[in-house]
Amino acid sequence: MIGEPSAVTNEIVHEVSQVLPAEKPRYLMGCGFPEDIIEAVAHGIDLFDCVLPTRNGRTGTAFTSRGKVIVKASRYATDRAPLDRNCDCYTCRNFSRAYLRHLFNTGEALAGRLVSFHNLYFYTQLMSEIRMNIRKGTYAEFSARTRRRFDFRTP
Repeated sequence: MIGEPSAVTNEIVHEVSQVLPAEKPRYLMGCGFPEDIIEAVAHGIDLFDCVLPTRNGRTGTAFTSRGKVIVKASRYATDRAPLDRNCDCYTCRNFSRAYLRHLFNTGEALAGRLVSFHNLYFYTQLMSEIRMNIRKGTYAEFSARTRRRFDFRTP
């Protein structure tokens, strides 16, 4: 839910999910952090809508398999690694953190587009993993493992 702390949103989602019909699609607006999506799916939410991946991408923050990467940080000035070594998106296959940082520092609009593209790919992959684990009956294990791996709210 837009603007509420995650703990409040999770509590409300839990309560509401108990009264919504299970056979109907359930939509949660403004839920954008990966760990919040994972929690909401555990309560039966099916659809999400949030500007977080592109807004953060435009301002230099990438979501990766190891947590957040703020590519504008000075420590990436000479880093030839991709945003995420575990990612196969166009951005990660073709551009280094150092180059993306350079694009941001020179005011190139391409910088935000490339990081936004990566973020959308990351979320698409996350949702694929969620669906696969639901089908396999391993969602609880996936959820615990994934939430331990990262917390995107912290810098």
